[in-house]
Amino acid sequence: MSNAQNPTWTLSGFGDEVDPDPKIQAAVLTALGASHIEVRSAWGTNVADLDDDQVAELKSILDGAGMKVSAVASPIGKVDIGLPAAHEVNRLRRVIEVAKALETRYIRMFSFFRSADQTPEDMRDAVMERMGLLAEEAERAGVMLIHENEKDIYGDTPERVLDILETVKSPALRAAWDNANFVQVGVKPYTDAYAMLRPYLEYLQVKDAIAGTGLVVPTGYGDGELVETLTALSRDGYAGFASLEPHLAAQHELGGFSGPAAFGEAARAFRAVTDAIGITLV
Repeated sequence: MSNAQNPTWTLSGFGDEVDPDPKIQAAVLTALGASHIEVRSAWGTNVADLDDDQVAELKSILDGAGMKVSAVASPIGKVDIGLPAAHEVNRLRRVIEVAKALETRYIRMFSFFRSADQTPEDMRDAVMERMGLLAEEAERAGVMLIHENEKDIYGDTPERVLDILETVKSPALRAAWDNANFVQVGVKPYTDAYAMLRPYLEYLQVKDAIAGTGLVVPTGYGDGELVETLTALSRDGYAGFASLEPHLAAQHELGGFSGPAAFGEAARAFRAVTDAIGITLV
């Protein structure tokens, strides 16, 4: 059993950063000691667009590999705020079906891109309306939305992430924490955000970044204050998922790619830090 003195976290990772083929995704993650996988796409198809047969095949492959799903890394909310609210609500309904078929309760999501002439304040009301509708849908379905602090969406700074969580006030909406994304918007993650958002932190996505360039690097090689963050989480008794999202070879609007070798590099860098802190990864 995990405790604050000897925490145990569950290692996962974005399978499509390894390879488009879920068989290879599962094999590499297993070799790196992960028991879970985060599903963003399979065979080059985003999780929101997989049909029932593909979902069933994916589940069969993962079951055969002894791999469970930590979260569905959906693109919900990674669209322009100008789209009708129903657009993402309808997409979420499909993603919920996929999450249930893959036997996970966590669905990663975002809080909408703004157009070039919009300020965050301009879009706030529309964001809160949409996030509220999405949270209601999730609550009815018995799943949990985890909001990722992606750059260039409404919730890309700690203050606006907090604004969303406090305004929506839903047990079905919590925070997915990403140190690198905070670095990319000029935030020092541990210094500026940890105390503010820790009460809502439900899920850890693991990547680091360099402040001057925004370049994503392995754990401990950037300015993401990962050692401080991981140490604080271990002391707080965090006992959830740690999901590797290395983005070491390419990154783009809907995701990133690393390849098996770079993914392994990211996993080893993360494990070196967790070993030093005294965190067990399973």
